[in-house]
Amino acid sequence: MTLLKSKSRRSKKKGLPPGSLVYVGEEPKAPVIVERFYYGKGTCVQQVLENPLSFKLASQANHVEWLNVEGIHDTALVAYLGKELNIHPLVLEDVMNSNQRPKIEDFGSYIYLVLKMLRFDEVKREVFSEQVSFIVGPNWLVSFQEGFQGDVFNSLRDRIKTGAGTLIERGTDFLLYSLLDVIVDHYFECLEKLGDVIEETDEAVTHELSSQFLSTIHHLKKNLITLRRSLWPLREVMLFLDRTESQLVAPGTKKYFRDVYDHAVQIMETVETDRDMVQGLMDIYLTTISNQQNSVMKTLTLMATIFMPLTFIVGVYGMNFDFMPELRWEFGYPAVWIFMTVLTLGMVVFFKKKKWF
Repeated sequence: MTLLKSKSRRSKKKGLPPGSLVYVGEEPKAPVIVERFYYGKGTCVQQVLENPLSFKLASQANHVEWLNVEGIHDTALVAYLGKELNIHPLVLEDVMNSNQRPKIEDFGSYIYLVLKMLRFDEVKREVFSEQVSFIVGPNWLVSFQEGFQGDVFNSLRDRIKTGAGTLIERGTDFLLYSLLDVIVDHYFECLEKLGDVIEETDEAVTHELSSQFLSTIHHLKKNLITLRRSLWPLREVMLFLDRTESQLVAPGTKKYFRDVYDHAVQIMETVETDRDMVQGLMDIYLTTISNQQNSVMKTLTLMATIFMPLTFIVGVYGMNFDFMPELRWEFGYPAVWIFMTVLTLGMVVFFKKKKWF
C-alpha cells in the first residue's frame, strides 16, 4: 500500500463519530471467507461458513471455537460478529483499520491484540506484511485477516485436525500462543531469506560496482523498516501476556508467551544487525564511487599539469612579433620538440617518485 492511498482512505473517517465502521486498507480482491474450527478432547469440526451472518457461538464447555475471518472489508459481517460476541465498537473500528500499530488491550471479558503477519516473496525478493487481529474470549477466539495472500496457519490447522500435541486439550490462551508462535516463526524465515539477499549484495558490491546496487540497497532498507515496524511493538504485546492477571490467560501458558517474547527479542537483534550491514553496504558503495571519481580527477589533473608548460611554450612562440631570434634559427623547431619531450618525461618521472599515479 502506498502512503498516498493510505492517507486517502484514512480521510474517509474524517468527521465520523468514534466506533464508526469504515474499512481502511487496500481494495479487496477476493470475497470474505469465514472458517470455523470447533474442537475439544475427542472432537474436531472444521467448516467454511456459507452464511456467516447467522453464526452463533456453541455453548458446550471444555471446547474451543476458533473463527478465522479472511477479509475485513465486509462492514456488515464485522458488525454482526461484534454484536454476537459483545465486542466494543472501538475494537471493531480498529479491526477494520489495516494501518494499526501492533498492540494489546484487556477488556476484562476478552483480550484484543493486533500484529503483522509477514511473508517473503521469492520472486520480488520483498517482505510483505498483512495485519492480523485477535479477539480472545473464555472459550472462543476470532482472528481477522486482511485476506490478500492466504495465511501461515496451515500447520496449525493440521495439528488441530489430527489432534497432535496438547493443543487440542488446552484453552483459547494456548490457541492464541500457537497462532502467535507460528507468526513469529515466519518472521525468522523472512529474516533468513532477507539475510541471504544481503549477503549476496555484499559479495557483489565487493567484487563489482554497478548502479543497480543503489536501488537494491534502498530496497533492502525498506524491507528492514517494514520488519522493524512490525517487530518493535511485538515485544510489548508478549510482555503483557506474560505479566497479565487476566483470567483468560492460565498461569501455565505464560511461560509459552515468555518463550515467544524471547524469540521476538532475538529477531529484533537480528534486524538491527541486518540494518547495520545494509548501512555498511551503502557506505562501501558510496566510498567506492568516491574513490573512482577521485582516481579520474587525479588522472585528469596530472594530464592537465603535464600540458600546462607545453601550452606555455607553444603560446610564447605563437606570438606574432617580428624580432624573435628563435623563429629564424635553423634548429629552433627540433630544439623545441626535444625540450618539450624532456620536460614531459621529467614531470612523469617526478610524479612517479611521488607515487601520484
